[in-house]
Amino acid sequence: MQELKILIEAEQYVRSLLEKDSSGHDWWHIHRVRGLARKIAANEGANIFVCELTALLHDLADEKLFGDEEKGLADINEWLEKNGVGKEDRQHIVSIIKSMSFKGGNNLLVETLEARVVQDADRLDAIGAIGIGRTFAYAGAKGQLMYDPTIPVREDMTKEEYRKGKSTAINHFYEKLLKLKDLMNTEYGKELAIQRHRYLEQFLQTFLKEWDE
Repeated sequence: MQELKILIEAEQYVRSLLEKDSSGHDWWHIHRVRGLARKIAANEGANIFVCELTALLHDLADEKLFGDEEKGLADINEWLEKNGVGKEDRQHIVSIIKSMSFKGGNNLLVETLEARVVQDADRLDAIGAIGIGRTFAYAGAKGQLMYDPTIPVREDMTKEEYRKGKSTAINHFYEKLLKLKDLMNTEYGKELAIQRHRYLEQFLQTFLKEWDE
């Protein structure tokens, strides 16, 4: 019952912060990642409570949304302590959140099964039909163009360049989304990624064909 109470409190907390986001990092993104994390955790034998709670909280330290990753991590740790999460689980959850972001391919290695599960769940929501919708929502929220063939796809970026450099929604497919299938950690995550990745490729093929007609 204590774990259920913590999850309900986390849901309400996160929803209050993200439900009005229009960049693709809204409450429904969290809801989907939570469901995927539960499904993958069950298939991989991971700690479902840790995976689910981490999935709920994972975007609260995202510098894209809140500006200061370290403060976000400290706030998450404080919230976990206040809501009765034990020290070992608190440290585990914060370490997962710190390591799971893509960051232009400069992310830290994920070290535990639960970290691999939650990272896979988050990455699955970045590909497929949902991932395409989120990509265009994020580009619009950040004032980026849908596409401009004169803007080159960026390679070998630093985290700073990835966050602040010039790009487009379509370029983001090449800079991140198409790379995610081969970066999945778990066997079940890899299975789920195959069809979503294929849909990205089909969409891009159609989009670029229509662009040149």
